[in-house]
Amino acid sequence: MSAERRSARLGVGIIGSGRVGPVIGAALGGAGHAIVGITAVSEESLERANALLPDVPVLDPTEVVERSELVVIAVPDAQLASLVEGLAAVGAWQPGQLVAHTSARFGTAVLAPAARAGAIPLALHPAMVFTGTSLDLARLHETSFAVTAPAPVQPIGQALVVEMGAEPVIIAEADRAAYAEAVETAASFSRAVVQQSTALLQEIGVENAGGFLSSLVRSSVDEALRGATTPDVDELL
Repeated sequence: MSAERRSARLGVGIIGSGRVGPVIGAALGGAGHAIVGITAVSEESLERANALLPDVPVLDPTEVVERSELVVIAVPDAQLASLVEGLAAVGAWQPGQLVAHTSARFGTAVLAPAARAGAIPLALHPAMVFTGTSLDLARLHETSFAVTAPAPVQPIGQALVVEMGAEPVIIAEADRAAYAEAVETAASFSRAVVQQSTALLQEIGVENAGGFLSSLVRSSVDEALRGATTPDVDELL
């Protein structure tokens, strides 16, 4: 079956209502897929799920898996392996079912318990910082996803990412740890620099220090990224 056919009009279940899961669900729903269920435990996660996926039933993880052709797992790294193993232990995973997680750190090996049951493993990490609001849906269109999957099903992962309006980039299983370190370094360094600069401006009485720095930070980052991809000829001499 072609990637286009395999990823078309899927019943999608979301496990996790942090900042990522509901946004991914809304993006896939906007691409024409049917969101059949989502998990949510805390009051905050319930509010987030209702805001982004208002007509989607809140279910437990086993029910989400039972109803879904594609299961998207968007939970903290520390919970991922035990969740997948626990669902395997109760026989929840189904042959031919797509199972995708959104962790930067892991490739598809963490989904081995699902794969042993016949599920198709995908690792799809969006390289962006999420707010957990509808603002993220527009930002996805400027975002790349790290796609890790067995070679025969890589086109399925790529197709899902393209449907969400993002750019798929293949990352090998063996390179996943280095990838995770790269994106975490970029995110944490950016936060630290902005926080330090904002604090210094506030100390000298600058109001709305974040707004004051906004254009500078954006243009500086854009220039740094431009230089990383197209270095100045003089720098190469």
